[in-house]
Formats: sequence, C-alpha cells, structure tokens
Amino acid sequence: MELRDAVPIRFVNTTRPCKFFLRHVIRQAKVGRQNWDHSVKRTFLSAFLLLIGTSFSAAGEMPVIGFVNTASEYSSQRLVSAFRAGLAEGGRVEQKNVAVEYRWGEDDTKRLEGFIDGFLRGNVDLLVASGGSPAALAAKTRLSTIPVVFQVGVDPVAIGLVDSLARPGGNMTGATMLAVELGSKRLELIKELVPTARKVVLLINPKSSGSPILERDMRSAVAVVGLELELVYASSEPEIESAFTRIRQVEADALIIGADPLFNGLAAKVARLALQFRIPAIYQFLEFAEAGGLISYGGSITDAYRQVGLYSARILNGDKPSDLPVQQSTRLELILNLRTARSLGISIPPSLIARADEVIE
Repeated sequence: MELRDAVPIRFVNTTRPCKFFLRHVIRQAKVGRQNWDHSVKRTFLSAFLLLIGTSFSAAGEMPVIGFVNTASEYSSQRLVSAFRAGLAEGGRVEQKNVAVEYRWGEDDTKRLEGFIDGFLRGNVDLLVASGGSPAALAAKTRLSTIPVVFQVGVDPVAIGLVDSLARPGGNMTGATMLAVELGSKRLELIKELVPTARKVVLLINPKSSGSPILERDMRSAVAVVGLELELVYASSEPEIESAFTRIRQVEADALIIGADPLFNGLAAKVARLALQFRIPAIYQFLEFAEAGGLISYGGSITDAYRQVGLYSARILNGDKPSDLPVQQSTRLELILNLRTARSLGISIPPSLIARADEVIE
C-alpha cells in the first residue's frame, strides 16, 4: 500500500512540527517514488519519533473526551476508576475505542477556563466537567455545541446548569449527589458522637456556588436540634489554616466541613488540622475518613462518577444530552475512623458502628 492510500489519521494534541514532517513524506510519495529512498526513510523516522506519546487513531474510530477536574490527579484516582467503569458499562474502553485527555485544576479553579478553551480549540467530541460546580459552570459559559457531562454536589437547576432534572435541554447533562442538603443528618451524627456539644462551626468556601444552599440548610437544622452555629470561611489553602485558628478561638465543640471541591482536594490536610486542633469533625466523603477524619457522611461520589462515565459513553454512541435526565445518586455512605476517635477520647456508640458502611480501625 502506498502512503497516499493509507487510512486517514486523526491526531490528538498533534504538534505543528509533526504535521510538517508528514506533509513532506506525502510530497515525497506524490512525486512518484514508489520505493522509499534513504532520505524519505529518515524523514519518516523523525516524524514517528515526534509522534511517540501522542494519541492517534483511524479517523472516526476513536472519539476524544476532554476530562476537566478541579482537584489533583493523585486525590482523584478512585474517581477516575469509577468513571472508566461507567465508560466500559456503556461499551467504551479507554485507549481501545475512546481517548481521554485529562486536565487537573490542582484546587485552582482559575485554571479550569483555560483547560476548557484548549479543549474547544482541540475539537474534542465531549467534555466531562467534574470535581464540583466550578468546572461545570465554566463549561456552561464556554460551550454551547459540544456535549458536556457534569458531576456536581448541588442542585444543577438551582445554579443554572440545566432547565430541569428530567429534561436538561441544551448540550449538558450529568450526575448529582446528596452533598449540601445533609446538614440536619450530619448534626444528628455529631450529637451522637459528642452529646455535650453546644456550639458547632460550619467551615464553608464563600466563593462556592453551593455555599448559600449549605448555609441555609444548616441554619434550619441547628434551630431544630438546639445547637449554636458559627460560620467560618476559607477560599484558599492558606485560609484553611487560618480558619482552624479561628475555630479554636470561638471554642467550638464540633466542626462540620462544608461540601466543596477546595476541601475535597485537600482532604488529608483538613483532616490533619482537625486532629491537630483536637476538634471532632464530620466530613462528606470517604477520603476524609481514610486521611484521619473522624466521620464522613454523604452521597456516594464514586456512584456519581460511574454515571458520568456511562452517560459519556451513551452520548458518544449517539444519545443526545438533552434526552438524558440528570441522574441523582441517592446512595449514602457512613464511614467511621475508630483510631481518630480514640485519639480524641471519643467513645463511638455501638449502634452507630452497626450502621456504618465502613469502619476504619
């Protein structure tokens, strides 16, 4: 087969030098050289070396997903595995019949818009906006034709992502989970762990789109259980450390960590600070408890990522985002860390241990 008869190639992240090399090789073939001479072989080898590490496939056979996440790759390994499981459930296997290009915000939401603009210029077939509402909202303002599958922990209708859960409309759909609407239940769990608690602190990110909903939910909940609520704010990593100093100053009996991508990405640090300042804290995801947090209670984030993967596969297979209802993951996970409880001098009731989905010894 001559080079001009070869299957057309689609390149992902192709560099300009690669294109120039390939054009030269094609010109060599077109001038009638049926057998490649030494010069052409050398040119082709140079082009091939430049292409090593670059994903490519026969045109039309391997669509490309742009995957944007607010957190770090290290902290999201379990979530990426769930996403890939969802893709496979829909018949798409990474590096076999779909390519995925990952971009990580490293807890800096300012980077997300640049990532999305880059994917827009790169002509991806679908965008996954994950890690919370910042990525989804950035995609909403920049993409109107490319399908977007989001993962958020708030009501996507309330923040303007979709028209309704049942009929999203437009080019966006995705998965949401119970995260900010669990204030009353978290307070009940704190009361079980610390029966003498009178004052609770809620740590929230004032820049997060879900913070107003979370604050409203918590204020209603404390009124029912008879606790005093103090709000402490942090919107960056340095502010988190300052926030714990403030928490100690107000003499809080317990701490609730608000659902937010910033805190999620710094789960190990937040859990360490809570232990260092010796304050019982409740979190939303397993990662916090695994990092030394006392207790976590919230929606299953892995279930949400699996659904994002499945929806991504379905859209690549021909479904329209507007026809796919936003999925609500209602599965809840209760995780206890007994080692941290002992360090804090807290005796966890056997009834609570019996209800836990996982107990970390």
